[in-house]
Amino acid sequence: MTKKACGKKLLSAPMPTVLVGANVNGVPNYMTAAWYSIACMAPPMVVVAINQTRHTLEGIRETKSFSINIPSIHQVEATDYCGITSGKNSDKSKIFANFYGNLKTAPMIEECPINLECRLFTITECGSHVLCVGEVVDTFAKDDIFSDDTPDVRKVDPIIYLNGKYYRVGEYLNDAFSVGKNLKKKK
Repeated sequence: MTKKACGKKLLSAPMPTVLVGANVNGVPNYMTAAWYSIACMAPPMVVVAINQTRHTLEGIRETKSFSINIPSIHQVEATDYCGITSGKNSDKSKIFANFYGNLKTAPMIEECPINLECRLFTITECGSHVLCVGEVVDTFAKDDIFSDDTPDVRKVDPIIYLNGKYYRVGEYLNDAFSVGKNLKKKK
């Protein structure tokens, strides 16, 4: 097998597309981000990379809180809009129905199947972007996304981002922490 050298590019696996929420000067604002991941299990933490110039970052620094809202494919137009329109120039608080959890400072989107309310844990400067690590204070999920008391990714139907394009989740392959046992038995 041959490999092609691609230079310093961020070619990676597909990433979930999320809407990061923060109050900026008292107004709910949302920005689109695909550079998002789980950072820690105990305590539960998430991390999102945000460009230093983003209006939402001002609110995160101001309130020391933010939300991660996981939109479904039915919200792709509004999700993309939040990524291409700055809250400095447009009031994005009216695009969605907003609600608040325990912190009362991290706006969340009612229409999104899953919402994470986060207290800012730390910000790490990384050049063009900063990493905002947030401790999850509470998680909210729509009742209709569950199958057998577990969130069903097919019912969430999240937006997936890869190299400038949006996709939807594919087919089920196998159970994690299980399928590899077959290979382990052979060794």
